[in-house]
Amino acid sequence: MPDFEELYERYATDVLRVCYFYLGDRQKAEDVCQDVFVRLMVNAPQLEEGREKAWLLKVALNRCRDLWRGSWARRVVLGSPVFELIPAPDDTARRDDEEAMMKAVHALPPPFREVIMLHYYQNFGISDIAGMLGLPEGTISSRLSRGRKKLETILQEGTRHESA
Repeated sequence: MPDFEELYERYATDVLRVCYFYLGDRQKAEDVCQDVFVRLMVNAPQLEEGREKAWLLKVALNRCRDLWRGSWARRVVLGSPVFELIPAPDDTARRDDEEAMMKAVHALPPPFREVIMLHYYQNFGISDIAGMLGLPEGTISSRLSRGRKKLETILQEGTRHESA
């Protein structure tokens, strides 16, 4: 297994992005990211070769869920974060589309947001996500399908509001 510094160098950005995407708050995301790597260092789990990122993201998602359930989450206004995950393209229309998509994903309930994020933004397969979240593959497939439908609805409603 790679050493702590190597794992941090390789995966800290991914962990931070997932946390930020989930929480929508840069400071909270940084806190969770730091906590994940502290847990790695303190607990020193025996990680299966090639599965280190999956373990780190699973711990990060669990911590994000804990924070989401906490009292501070009730005061967070969804849809307000500046999405640093999106590179600034030259094409304004493309950027607007990407921002609309990110806002729509952020508006999804957490179970759908998690699987959409892990599948489309972190490129994990259904079986990997099922293992990370401790859920059957059928549940993950269902959440992906239902999440896509919810995204379509959110995006269509946004388009209707803009044209009104």
